[in-house]
Amino acid sequence: MWSMALSSIALFFQGKLFAEPGKAYRQIAIGAAVTAAVLIVLGLVGAPVWAAAVVAGLIGGAIQPYLFRDLKYR
Repeated sequence: MWSMALSSIALFFQGKLFAEPGKAYRQIAIGAAVTAAVLIVLGLVGAPVWAAAVVAGLIGGAIQPYLFRDLKYR
């Protein structure tokens, strides 16, 4: 299991894990931007930092399957 994870990490950083690496990187960036935006908005509204981080993390994690649904692996 550990070797499979290391292999996947190595392929990701070599740009060989996804059939279209540019699309995968774009989807990762969109997810990170949405998570950051939610965190900032909740912080500006006055939510405690810990609560804003939890909610932003949940929302960011929840959109990942939607963002990655069309990605093809090699």
